[in-house]
Amino acid sequence: MTNHKIAVIVLAGGQSSRMGQDKALLEIEGKSLLQRALEVAATVTPQVYVLTAWPDRYRSTLTEQSQFLIEYNPGSGPLVALTQGLTEIAADWILLLACDLPLLDARIIQNWANQLTNFPQSTLAVVPYQNSRWEPLCGFYRQQSLPSLQSFIDQGGRSFQAWLNQISAIPLPVGEPEAVMLLNCNTLEEFEQLKGKMGSG
Repeated sequence: MTNHKIAVIVLAGGQSSRMGQDKALLEIEGKSLLQRALEVAATVTPQVYVLTAWPDRYRSTLTEQSQFLIEYNPGSGPLVALTQGLTEIAADWILLLACDLPLLDARIIQNWANQLTNFPQSTLAVVPYQNSRWEPLCGFYRQQSLPSLQSFIDQGGRSFQAWLNQISAIPLPVGEPEAVMLLNCNTLEEFEQLKGKMGSG
């Protein structure tokens, strides 16, 4: 089921400094991480955006459903990126996805998306939560969260954790399959380990 009230933003603006090469273009089984994220996103909604300052680098990766959102403040972090998305995209909810989640599972994401209608209007974010930390780069943000996000950033806030702790955010419980899905990779070593997990999964 597609949900026209949701748009997905896949973040492909990171510097990948610890990786030594562009994370978004790392490949598993012939598909780049960005492409895998876009395919999962497309199962949730036809409205899929890649937020990046380098569209040419990723043009060959775009799926038919996805389009570019050009990052106007590259390198300023995911909170600022989310602000831009909430400002420029018309949707009730935005699902923010990092491009370095190789084990994204369309069923889990879809299940989470289906729950959004159950939450009260006052809920501004619905985000996985584990080990006393939010997992904001696989979370849902309501359009109405923009004013509080904007004022948080204007006051110098840069931490997703701090912002989510001060707004009406609902934690999504993370069991073992969700915890596996949320594993990301910052180094080539981690990437190789995750690839091994996929082979055995």
